[in-house]
Amino acid sequence: MFSNLPLFPEQASTIAKDIDLLFAFILIVALFFSVLIATLVVSFAIRYRRRSDDDVPEDVHGLLALEITWSLIPFGIAMVMFVWGASIFMSLSRPPDNALDVYVVGKQWMWKLQHMEGRQEINELHVPVGQPVKLTLTSEDVIHSFYVPAFRIKMDAVPGRYTYTWFEATKPGTYHLFCAEYCGTQHSGMIGWVHVMERAQYQTWLAQGGMETTALAPAAAGEKLFAGMGCATCHRQASGALGPALAGLAGKSVELEGGRNVVADEGYLRESILDPRAKIVAGYRPVMPTFQGLVSEEQLLQLIQYIKRLGSADQDAGSAIAPEAEVVE
Repeated sequence: MFSNLPLFPEQASTIAKDIDLLFAFILIVALFFSVLIATLVVSFAIRYRRRSDDDVPEDVHGLLALEITWSLIPFGIAMVMFVWGASIFMSLSRPPDNALDVYVVGKQWMWKLQHMEGRQEINELHVPVGQPVKLTLTSEDVIHSFYVPAFRIKMDAVPGRYTYTWFEATKPGTYHLFCAEYCGTQHSGMIGWVHVMERAQYQTWLAQGGMETTALAPAAAGEKLFAGMGCATCHRQASGALGPALAGLAGKSVELEGGRNVVADEGYLRESILDPRAKIVAGYRPVMPTFQGLVSEEQLLQLIQYIKRLGSADQDAGSAIAPEAEVVE
């Protein structure tokens, strides 16, 4: 629809057309009523102007039907915009179950991205065409915003928490990636590219070696960190362990001191590592030290991915990482 207009970037994702149509509808409605109101104001000012000092306007009494009409019409139009926009928002808030996971860390002034297979990138993202991709974002310093105009997606990367968005590219090509939140003196240089590839080409790229490839996938790297930091000493599937077992923990409900329950999502696991005394798991003492400042954002993501990959509770939790005093976001 807008491909020939330079103000509109290329539509290269499944959601791009829906967002453009909603924008066009809002723009047309705004222009229509702006012109209508301006025309009426000018015409009424000319037609009903006071022509002499003796002119006395007639009394005008309100018309209930007219009042109701010009109240219901704008209300109806506004509700159409709301429902339409909410539908698009909800679809962007719920990644498909088959989406590829990519972790994104914003840092002054670069984007660091990691695929679940272990491949890492800086200021570039390679994805297959026709495959949903889920982005889990955070920041090491200030607020950044991951913005790909051709996909019509923009999501803030916020320090201390995880945010999520997803997209599905519809055509191969290379598309601009920007930071859309002012983040410092070199904000304008925090740019990159998203490379959309055919699936076979993507698999070939994923298997290639080079400086962007890590030896371990995030879950495997997290397991190594877990063992290296001595987490298995307390988080064991054994009676009397100082910390709760972690196998099968991710996504489950956890009972805290005081009887409150929380879900062990990624935010919970992150806070449990950095601030283990914030919310204590029922039945355990707050003896775990904080790892704030001792692990990077990439290491946190690796540890969390490792916990999420742990199997059922009958598996040895000595290979799992969550603090004995768990926390929720």
